[in-house]
Amino acid sequence: MNDLPAQAGRKPVYALPSGSCDAHCHVFGPGAVFPYAPNRRYTPDDAPKEALAALHARLGIERAVIVQASCHGTDNSAMLDAIAWRPDRYRGVAIVDGSFGDGAFRDLDDGGVRGVRFNFVRHLGGAPDMAVFDRVIDRIKGTGWHVVLHLDGTDIVPLAGMIRRLAVPFVIDHMGRIDTALGTEQPAFQTLLELARQENCWVKVSGSERISRFPFDAAVPFARALVEVSPERTLWGSDFPHPNLEGEVDEADLVDLVPRFAIDAASQKRLLVDNPARLYGFAA
Repeated sequence: MNDLPAQAGRKPVYALPSGSCDAHCHVFGPGAVFPYAPNRRYTPDDAPKEALAALHARLGIERAVIVQASCHGTDNSAMLDAIAWRPDRYRGVAIVDGSFGDGAFRDLDDGGVRGVRFNFVRHLGGAPDMAVFDRVIDRIKGTGWHVVLHLDGTDIVPLAGMIRRLAVPFVIDHMGRIDTALGTEQPAFQTLLELARQENCWVKVSGSERISRFPFDAAVPFARALVEVSPERTLWGSDFPHPNLEGEVDEADLVDLVPRFAIDAASQKRLLVDNPARLYGFAA
């Protein structure tokens, strides 16, 4: 868990381009207003919308995609409240289940949600009910929404067939949580690169702090390869406030990785501004 106050820490050396988007961040609580799910696998420290805004003010970020985290379960209220606070600048990704009907999806869409997220990660409970997964995928076909897949690196190859067949746009979180110690030629990463070449696949070059140690050098060749293979369908995010992560992270260090991922100004603007604007419908 990140113990740094969001407004603390240094400013990045790298100056983000105007309109930059944090395409993967969270709000937690406050628990007294937005209670955590009773069956949650972890209980985070509160990180409300004001903390997220303070972080973005320090980093120079103007837009954000708030991803519902599993500790709030299918109660998307904290995320929706944050979007309503800054509706022109925030979008959301929800967690849903089989109980969500047309009205619930309509309310989420009206609230700025543009996708649904499913966790396959073992420490968060493992694979979802695939019958529910399939029903949700069928429901969002043709709506302009996408599905976000949170995977363990070891599951990329076994799940690749299912992922390839998805009939909606899909986004893979955190570079697939690849084991960087196994190198870029490992089957899991080569499979991820193959998926990234699909026209409906997007990948977040986020989570460097999850797949490498400070100063996160080990993440660089993986992120750069993804940006090079899919320059128009890669996204960057801070993952604030870094749930289930031991030790502190200064998000300025993550921002300063960007020019090592995308090596020229045009590719940096695509990664940070153009790509998220296109996927999430931010104004030009």
